[in-house]
Amino acid sequence: MGNKFHFFKSIYEQRRLILSMAKREVKSQYVGSTLGLVWTFIHPLVLILVFWVVFSVGFKAVPTNNVPFVVWLTAGMTCWFAFADMVSGTSGSIVVHANLLKKTVFPAQILVVVKIVSSLVAHGIFLLILAGLLLFQNMPFSIYYFQALYYLFCLLVLVLGIGWLTSALNVFLRDVTQAISLILQVGFWATPIFWDINMMPEKLQFALKFNPMFYIVQGYRDSFISFIPFWDHPLLTFYFWAVALTIFLFGVSIFKRLQPQFVDVL
Repeated sequence: MGNKFHFFKSIYEQRRLILSMAKREVKSQYVGSTLGLVWTFIHPLVLILVFWVVFSVGFKAVPTNNVPFVVWLTAGMTCWFAFADMVSGTSGSIVVHANLLKKTVFPAQILVVVKIVSSLVAHGIFLLILAGLLLFQNMPFSIYYFQALYYLFCLLVLVLGIGWLTSALNVFLRDVTQAISLILQVGFWATPIFWDINMMPEKLQFALKFNPMFYIVQGYRDSFISFIPFWDHPLLTFYFWAVALTIFLFGVSIFKRLQPQFVDVL
């Protein structure tokens, strides 16, 4: 327990360094670019437009519960793309910053946090676009919008555990990043982002709900569209936290166990 306390204490003590590194990472993505941070708006806008044209115009997707398809789609995409960006980025965070670990006594666990914090910028842009769509479609405002903060917290806990686990394993087995990329591609289509889970047979619906990202994607839609409180899904909430906390604690344990060997392997 003492070791875990020190693990998290180091993250808190380095909070200013984390924010500084995250800010530098965001800026480095657009070095030499004329538009700079404007690209953080352009990318999600184009992505939403492309998927909306393909599914709404091409495949004639109909509104779900009288909700405009583009709003329903964006609500699901907002949290999924944050999850995918964080997971893919954190898995290689230790290897990418190997020079820091070799030259100084550096708390490696903060590198995962740095990537997650930097990814929150793009997530914030997605949320602004979603808010714009809600206003444009004259959809009602609700206090439930703030419930999305709870589901964002759920996302961060899940991603931290996955990030510490995969980043540590990736130091010793570089195939981890490739496996993560493949899993994310499969997970993208296995999560009800572009399709409604109610379209599936009941038995398949039950199986699909074992995916912890279902809870978060549905939670964003409950917060911005359906206005359903999270306590209306007690079994799903219990299941999600059982899985998320297990992954979180397992990730911390594996990271701490492998951390002393990072410098030798890198």
